[in-house]
Amino acid sequence: MPVPFFDIHYNLDEATRLSLLARWARILEHGGFVNGPEVRELEAALRALLGVRYALGCSNGSDALVLCLRALDVGPGDEVIVPAFTFFASAGAVARTGATPVFADVDPATYCLDPRSAAAKVTPRTKAVLPVHLYGRAAELPAIRAAVDAAAGRRLAIVEDAAQAIGTAHPAYVVGAFGEAAGWSCFPTKNLGAPGDAGFVTSEDEARAERMKRLREHGGGRQYHHDEVGFNFRMDSLQAAGLLQHLPRLVEFNAARRVGAEHYAHLFHEAGLSAEQGGPITLPEITPGHAVHQYVIRLRERDALRAFLGERKVGCAVYYPLGLHLQPCFAALGGKRGDLPHTERASAEVLALPIYPGVTRAQREEVVAGIAACYAAMPTAVRK
Repeated sequence: MPVPFFDIHYNLDEATRLSLLARWARILEHGGFVNGPEVRELEAALRALLGVRYALGCSNGSDALVLCLRALDVGPGDEVIVPAFTFFASAGAVARTGATPVFADVDPATYCLDPRSAAAKVTPRTKAVLPVHLYGRAAELPAIRAAVDAAAGRRLAIVEDAAQAIGTAHPAYVVGAFGEAAGWSCFPTKNLGAPGDAGFVTSEDEARAERMKRLREHGGGRQYHHDEVGFNFRMDSLQAAGLLQHLPRLVEFNAARRVGAEHYAHLFHEAGLSAEQGGPITLPEITPGHAVHQYVIRLRERDALRAFLGERKVGCAVYYPLGLHLQPCFAALGGKRGDLPHTERASAEVLALPIYPGVTRAQREEVVAGIAACYAAMPTAVRK
């Protein structure tokens, strides 16, 4: 049985398509294609959903991080601490401001920024820290803030990369409201995905939110009057309408992801493959507030398994195969192998399995059966 890694149609049944087309038809009638009324409606809905004071729609998640950083006056001469195990946009946004990304290691169990590693990277030039809520798990922001502020001897700004965290919760704080600002992505594959590219920013500070609002429109508060050089980071109304269409089912779909994660864990234990049983596969820890954007296992035979599953037409993916400190575009920063061992080991061992809400029980069973078959076919000496 073929199992796609992701199929966008899980949330585009006939009734949903007709409703979305009706929303788009209304936009064709009023003509507000950019930052139209749908964008303002979406912003209000996001504030209510996330429990934040301010939410502003923008072009995409990468641009959202740039808005956050620029609203904190991050620029040339500044350093921003970033986990090396994350999507490129986390560090790319820092570089786009003219600042320097400084790469820290991650916790090997959570894959989120390790507070001790972050603290060790603090210098007098450190302006901000950019933790990532990776795979839908909330980073330990209170511990990170305590560690980096103690190392700096002053308060450092925190920008949350919440691109993968829509629906994520933490018992000690509100995701997207702990730091000075947060950037979110609504790329089609996200838990709340648009029918195109979109994102948004959040903040608890009114002045900062107003500045990000100006920055997303060329730095102007009034038409043709510009307080500073900004960007064209506005949101298309068509994307806002798509997000409004999908938003009511976000809680339902996130719950389905958690059910899928529990089913995977049961299947792996049933097959005797989990590390807890002495098996070769480390399963992810799914905390109560985990949005399960990705379901990521760890194994030393990752590449062999990936090839095996590919032959069986079972989808899987590697997030991420190369730490940012080793990316060619950042070579001038001097990163080398061995610098960040947890990042480098994770890059060699992680494998994401299909977890989107449309995955059926039978498909998850097929995935784990394929993994079990791969190990059964391996020579005993090859198994770790």
